[in-house]
Amino acid sequence: MKSKTDEELIELIIQNHRSALEELYDRYVKLVYSFSLKMTKGDAEETKEIVQQVFLRLWTTKSTYNSKQGKFANWLLTITRNIAIDLIRKKQKQSGMVRLEPHEWMQMYDREIEDVSQQVSRNLLKQEIQEAKRLLSEPQKRLINLLYWEGYSLSEIAKLEKKPLGTIKSRLHQTLKKLRNLFEEETGGVRHGK
Repeated sequence: MKSKTDEELIELIIQNHRSALEELYDRYVKLVYSFSLKMTKGDAEETKEIVQQVFLRLWTTKSTYNSKQGKFANWLLTITRNIAIDLIRKKQKQSGMVRLEPHEWMQMYDREIEDVSQQVSRNLLKQEIQEAKRLLSEPQKRLINLLYWEGYSLSEIAKLEKKPLGTIKSRLHQTLKKLRNLFEEETGGVRHGK
């Protein structure tokens, strides 16, 4: 299941594959929990209830996700936000508190949602980079690490590897091409930051 995309997992959930739901849970429970915790202003019990309802809704309503309409994580956070608002409104009604109008909710949480959305995008990019790195050969991984993370120049890498500079440049070109293709497959041709 780990190799399946979020969209493929949703399709499997619709067909009642419990392991698909478990995989989505493993991928996104921390994100849903932290977002819910902000929505409930730190109430751990309400947060747990929201998280449970989010994944229960994925299982029971057979919600469909369309990757053309945005990232899965953003879609999941929208579901989380809606469940959190419903829960908070229900508790307000039970306790006799003043009910906020929808536009007040939107003003209250728009900034938080935007911050979380940016965080989600950064985390997804980081996850995509890690996934892509796993698909590289050992020499390609070493080259990327030496060049981009450890700050060696191509000439220094050629000396370390005891290879001609042209070989290192060629390896870098092939590695970057492979990474670019992997990212374009993953994002459907959309490049980050554009």
